[in-house]
Amino acid sequence: MKKVQDIIKLIKEKDIKMVDFKMVDINGQFRHVTIPANNFSEATMINGIGFDASNYGYAVVEKSDMVFIPDPDTAMIDPFCEIPTLSMTGNAMIIDNPENRPLPQYPRNIIRAAVQYMKDSGVADTMKILPEFEFYLFDEVTWGVDGSYIGASVDAKQSYWNSATEGKGVVVPKQKNYHIAKPFDVSYECRSEMCMLMQEAGIEINYHHPEVAASGQFEIEPQLGEVVHMADASMMIKYIIHNTALKYGKTATFMPKPIYGEAGSGMHVHMLLLKDGQPVFSDDNGYSNLSQTAHYFMGGLLKHIASLCALTNPSTNSFKRLVPGFEAPVTVGYATSNRSAVIRIPAYAKAPELRRFELRNPDATCNPYFCYAAILMAGLDGIKNKIDPHAEGWGPYDFNLYHLSDEEKAKLKGLPTSLPEALDALESDNDYLTAGGVFPKELLSNFIKSKRAECAELSKIPTPAEFDRYYNL
Repeated sequence: MKKVQDIIKLIKEKDIKMVDFKMVDINGQFRHVTIPANNFSEATMINGIGFDASNYGYAVVEKSDMVFIPDPDTAMIDPFCEIPTLSMTGNAMIIDNPENRPLPQYPRNIIRAAVQYMKDSGVADTMKILPEFEFYLFDEVTWGVDGSYIGASVDAKQSYWNSATEGKGVVVPKQKNYHIAKPFDVSYECRSEMCMLMQEAGIEINYHHPEVAASGQFEIEPQLGEVVHMADASMMIKYIIHNTALKYGKTATFMPKPIYGEAGSGMHVHMLLLKDGQPVFSDDNGYSNLSQTAHYFMGGLLKHIASLCALTNPSTNSFKRLVPGFEAPVTVGYATSNRSAVIRIPAYAKAPELRRFELRNPDATCNPYFCYAAILMAGLDGIKNKIDPHAEGWGPYDFNLYHLSDEEKAKLKGLPTSLPEALDALESDNDYLTAGGVFPKELLSNFIKSKRAECAELSKIPTPAEFDRYYNL
């Protein structure tokens, strides 16, 4: 209750008029309910805010009426509301007597359950992650899908395709945007403000910079953080990026492949484990200074990578990014400083407490709570079953996999090439997720059913590329 009193004090000091509760649906999007600040009290934190879980995509066995219990540790003043507004996220609970209990399908409860499963295993008590957020900033975007029109159009003022019309000549050649400086970096102030707002929200930032694609691709990288905090932070990072972009007259997208022929946007996830404050993944004598436990963790990720893709890359567009030629991972394997393998060990992470690896296939269309929980559960399964990635033939691949001959490439195992393929894998390989009741079976079943319907619907829609290919046959 001390924290609740701190929030009530903050409401008075900052003259807060509204308190906003941000909840997460099955697809990883914020929804919200707002109450007048003078209605906020200790009872709000105990009794919660009622909502219908079925409208959030959760098929629950129990009655769908749930309550949302705010977490005072997530409180922040929302910088995008003109009326002074305090924002909080939290947990969904099932209404029971005499006490409420966590809704097992709610994303924030799943990541917390995965962390508890890790602690109970004795392997570690803390997981730290660092997700890299790649995204595009466009000046204009339109799209339409109806009987008379199917198409999409994007524009970024600094893009190479505007070289004939941009009177000041401030355009970037195709695929030449990486770390490019002013005057070509026209969204610098926008991204700096994004980072300042993130820091005000308690999210520490390493840096931001232009990414490879000339048509407005950028990256913001937070610092390593505890996995539940970083799941909350991932939601807030996307919220801040979208809203700040609009403030500057731009639009942001985390769509993995919004532009044909340009680099795709991923969300590489760095990870490490700690136990009693000591690094679990560090070993001076191990390959790339990683311990056997770290290798087993990688083995679990690589064994389950096909089914993981359904949760880490849950859009049909995701698999338009996971193709050769754009530094996107397509090969099931691990290596040091090699971006063509799905697991990369950064050579610059030399300190024992920073030794780690990154999973390179995820993208930010995922529900971050599902994504990070699934990654943790796959890794723990690898440790439990001593899955050695070298013994399994998954590397280390300390060479550019794109330079192999076609015959040699045919021997390698690849990632799924479509969302339906990944969903098939998730349907047949999910025991590692349901271990300890972390991922409820009914949630996975409902998720797969929903995504299959999404794929079926999208497969029926003609595309402009099909007109280009088939119209005059």
